[in-house]
Amino acid sequence: MTARAILTAAEMRAAEEQAIQAGTPVEALMERAGRAAAEAIWRFAGPLPALVLCGPGNNGGDGYVIARELQARGMNVRVAASGEPKSDAARGAWASWAGPVAPIDLATPEPLLIDALFGTGLARPLESGVARALLSLAAAAQVRVAVDLPSGVDTDDGRILSPVPDCDLTVTFQTLKPSHRLQPAARRMGRIVIADIGIAAESRLREIGRPQLPAPGPDHHKYRRGYVAVLAGEMPGASALTAAAALRGRAGYVRLIGSAVAGIPRAIVQGPGDVEALLRDDRIGAVALGPGLGTGASAQLLLDVALGCGRPLVLDADALTLVAARGVELLRDLDQAAILTPHEGEFERLFPSLSGSKVEMARAAAEESGAVIVYKGADTVVADLGGEAAIAPPASGWLASAGTGDVLTGVVAARRAALYDPFQAACEAVWLHGRAGEAAGPGLIADDLLDQL
Repeated sequence: MTARAILTAAEMRAAEEQAIQAGTPVEALMERAGRAAAEAIWRFAGPLPALVLCGPGNNGGDGYVIARELQARGMNVRVAASGEPKSDAARGAWASWAGPVAPIDLATPEPLLIDALFGTGLARPLESGVARALLSLAAAAQVRVAVDLPSGVDTDDGRILSPVPDCDLTVTFQTLKPSHRLQPAARRMGRIVIADIGIAAESRLREIGRPQLPAPGPDHHKYRRGYVAVLAGEMPGASALTAAAALRGRAGYVRLIGSAVAGIPRAIVQGPGDVEALLRDDRIGAVALGPGLGTGASAQLLLDVALGCGRPLVLDADALTLVAARGVELLRDLDQAAILTPHEGEFERLFPSLSGSKVEMARAAAEESGAVIVYKGADTVVADLGGEAAIAPPASGWLASAGTGDVLTGVVAARRAALYDPFQAACEAVWLHGRAGEAAGPGLIADDLLDQL
């Protein structure tokens, strides 16, 4: 699976410091950043008259380099600043800019606005005058570009600290930062370009990338590709969606236990049976439970059977409600780590005491439950109990439709049945589900995802 690193503000500062100690001056890093950003802006926007807004820190220093580089390409560039540079590197970049610098409150708009006020590490709202000027100038621009992050965004948790205009392009350096993918900040970014400035970056947080899914080979058979058992409950249509999605998610064999539903692929084995006996089959690679399950006595019994079967579990929907009522600690005794796929409401019921960023909460939830967590939403986060975490790329808003989560459960189960690693399986499924939603297009319903998978 391809994946891009995501660095927090502290990790990015540490990576920059390591590069500096290894012999790359901060001034050189600023030059690389400014030149790379100028190249990206030039390619994206073309030679529009530009206004560059520079802050007092190193992000502002990047802005002065960008202004100089764009001017060297023949562009009409003006610069406005919220204050004089405070670091030696930023002062050097300021000195390299040959034009005037206006106070931000006196700046007049241009068709291209470049926001280099504050980037990684902002921890407080912008001063009110600076925030008003940014919004006014952005509203009058045709194209809005943010350098590193839009000013007013917290780097690590997706919070909006001050009102932030919608950007058309964000140019960040070396890696993504959490707020490039966490909501509500992520929706402000526009297109994101990552500029390589020669820093070594390691992180236990990544963006979920396109999975590498080889075609079945001559030694594969249906059970080797993955056997998924789906337990049906009070609303068999939901579990039927899950079963169909497991089949489309590359499982070789899918059994829907406890129901017979018309209109789903005939390749799915359906019908009632002794659930406990059927789940003793050693060929089962994953058991999916929750969509359409209900929360009554029969649902409780099915959950108990699933918890005792010794197979990898994928729990969603009503199964999560039942687990929340009994406490997630019961999952720690399972032979193999379960995968939980809660949306926000289910997550809060499962883990009512957790707080922090979505990534922090997903990691804490994984540790508390001993399970892999797929914390769903517009910014789905996957976390395992070892501290690995990944954020999904942006997905279609049309996935906010009944049954799409049931489809995701089936794909997660299919990937889990094929793989030993539940974290990788969850990440692959989240990417496939999001891509299917993109391919299905506007107005999709959950059933449309099956063909797209």
